[in-house]
Amino acid sequence: MEDPRFLLSSVSPTSSRLQDSSFEVENGSSGIKFWEELSCGIYSMSVDVKKSDGSFHSEIKKHEWTNAMLKELIKWERVSIEPKPAELNFSHSRTSSAELDINSSSSVLAQNVLTALRESMLRRISLYNIYQALKETVPVAVLFSGGLDSMIIAALLDQCLDPNYEIDLLNVSFDGESAPDRVSAKIGLKELRRVAPLRRWRLVHIDADLSKLTWETKRVLSLINPANTYMDLNIGIALWLAARGEGWICKESNNETDEDKRVNYTSRARILLVGSGADEQCAGYGRHKTKYRHDSWLGLHKEMKLDMQRIWKRNLGRDDRCIADTGKEISVLR
Repeated sequence: MEDPRFLLSSVSPTSSRLQDSSFEVENGSSGIKFWEELSCGIYSMSVDVKKSDGSFHSEIKKHEWTNAMLKELIKWERVSIEPKPAELNFSHSRTSSAELDINSSSSVLAQNVLTALRESMLRRISLYNIYQALKETVPVAVLFSGGLDSMIIAALLDQCLDPNYEIDLLNVSFDGESAPDRVSAKIGLKELRRVAPLRRWRLVHIDADLSKLTWETKRVLSLINPANTYMDLNIGIALWLAARGEGWICKESNNETDEDKRVNYTSRARILLVGSGADEQCAGYGRHKTKYRHDSWLGLHKEMKLDMQRIWKRNLGRDDRCIADTGKEISVLR
């Protein structure tokens, strides 16, 4: 092959199978069970085409991590699972010196996390040589719901990116302006403009009606496979539409609700920053709260560990395929 990079991943069935009537989501799952996700790692494949019937004979080999830190990260064994009683006692009206030390320590830890995230963002920005030549638009956008993870990503991008560049915030809605993610995105945009007034923020409204996305649904079904639930499909369609970046913006940044100010717009960003894994790592799902109530800290730890050890199977491959299909690259802070 001319391209020496041979990337092996789970892929969708060929387009001819899109017409198969069995390729439908029924009772929460689709009919095709052919492909499977590959676990995280580096693989190589040797292909031998010498068989008499002309078919391929291949052998897939997984190359185990040699980096000790990576091996430890995969185990997801945290040093501290149950906090000490003093660390949870912040309700007293008087603040003791011990509590001040705890608060100070927590602040340092939070700052360390923020520093690590900022360094991760800088690596992703510098990787694509954005600073080498000033262009009209920056090839980076944020998949933006206005939630905590996308707000942090947008704020960090502002800190790491030359102020001359604009930042596209891509927001998908299946229910127009009344959708919760659209409402929170507008609130988030106002906050970003408040904390970073020199940045040119552009909220890209991407509207869709699921009942009219017949071709798109078939396309995304082929991409999310072997994921096969309605939730997978809805998330996949949202990611696919967001990655395309086709929507509308407002002419006047101070009047986002005026229908007459809408202008069709397509984001030219080639790299999309997403908050995948934030809820799994920070216990952001409702079931995490339920698990803590039933089984305390140890139960919460086990649930989060399970999430992190299966995220490659439930989220990452699916999300990567949906975005890569549009010719864009997904980038996750870690």
